[in-house]
Amino acid sequence: MQRTTIILLKILIAALLALLLACQIFVVPAVAAQSAVRYSEIAYFEIPGTVVGILFLLCVQVVLVCVWRLLSLVREDSIFSESAFPDVDVSLGAVAFATVLVLIALVALSLTGFMTPSITLLLLLGVVVGAGLSLLIVVLRGLLRKASQLEHDLSEVV
Repeated sequence: MQRTTIILLKILIAALLALLLACQIFVVPAVAAQSAVRYSEIAYFEIPGTVVGILFLLCVQVVLVCVWRLLSLVREDSIFSESAFPDVDVSLGAVAFATVLVLIALVALSLTGFMTPSITLLLLLGVVVGAGLSLLIVVLRGLLRKASQLEHDLSEVV
């Protein structure tokens, strides 16, 4: 991968991290507070909703930091080393945890009876996408393991 591509990707990741932090600090609490005022029937979800929203965005940030670190390994030409696996494992954990958060939100809102079809569909979509991403990371981790083993075997031959 070209150096320029990695630098551009890292700039985009840094911008995303900054935007997500701003959302965690300003947007999520404001939206939760406005929703509590607008929908007084579920105002008791203001704090739990804020916590879930902030944790969800934290999961996204964790994955972005792991991608940053994996890009650094690509740049150093050591992506097929054991040092790549912790970042892949942390990414998998963050995606799985984010999926659980969406599932919790789906169940909690379903129990209130205050679900619109669009919210139900979006939360179900979030669970399916999260599960799919988790499975994709598992498959890619297996491919990384195989490629690492093949590179190790090749280095012993040469």
